Amino acid sequence: MRKTIPMPAHVKAYLFLIVTTFGWAGNAVIAKFAVGHVGPFTLSGARWTIAFVLIMLISAPQVRRDWPLIRANFPLLLGFGAAGFAGFNAFLYSALQYTSAINCVVEQAGIPGVIFIANFILFRTRVAWAQVLGFSITLLGVIITATHGDLGSILSLDLNFGDGLMMIAVLLYAGYTVALRWKPEIHWKSLMAASALGAMLASAPLALHEFTSPGFIMPDAIGWTAILYTGTIPSLVSQILYVRGVELIGPNRAGLFINAIPAFGTVMSALFLDEPLMTFHIIALCMVLSGIAIAEKGRGK
Repeated sequence: MRKTIPMPAHVKAYLFLIVTTFGWAGNAVIAKFAVGHVGPFTLSGARWTIAFVLIMLISAPQVRRDWPLIRANFPLLLGFGAAGFAGFNAFLYSALQYTSAINCVVEQAGIPGVIFIANFILFRTRVAWAQVLGFSITLLGVIITATHGDLGSILSLDLNFGDGLMMIAVLLYAGYTVALRWKPEIHWKSLMAASALGAMLASAPLALHEFTSPGFIMPDAIGWTAILYTGTIPSLVSQILYVRGVELIGPNRAGLFINAIPAFGTVMSALFLDEPLMTFHIIALCMVLSGIAIAEKGRGK
């Protein structure tokens, strides 16, 4: 009888994380496409309401079993959702009102660098020299994108408001990834259910404020399409696979794959949004991909 060779953990993690980044790249693209068809906070609130309902439908047994640990760690689990899920996406969707989807997906490449720095400061997590070099190259690519190819704008602080909002989103998701170190030993479905609840609760006040404002946008067909997509693929599939990837290879290496978002997002933005692909985008994209290759190739054992 032929034995089945189990897939190595790192290969499984790579597959999970590639699918993750593809879904997240689509998140930025479809959210940009939906500008003017649904408000950013309405999109975020509706997205996490759908995600919470769906995850609860498939996770009720695990939640009941893990309830003692969930209750003991309730503030932390809600915080995961409030910062990493709701906070990140609220700033992302708001940023897309002012800057391009290409800029947003490339700027997300700053997340792994922040993770590295935070892990070193908080836990003295060591990194190989190649990882430092790779992330330095990646960071420069992010800066080139954020400044639209004009590095001098850093000195004059002449940055797009949307790019500034995206940088806050980057800090929030990096903090969420680092904080996963403290997650309790519960099933991933229980983790997602509690985090989705935190995201839904955190999104509700902003969505309510937008609903009662004079400029409220009632979602049309395009708006509802964006809500349904973001409530399923990036909210559930990508988040679940990202958590599994972090479990398998750790936050430093898993966070590195966020740099694949620009590769998918730039192509998708050019194909579906007709956004111009500028020379500085191509240069930044090459630097980001080179950084990820150098960092993973030269990582410590």
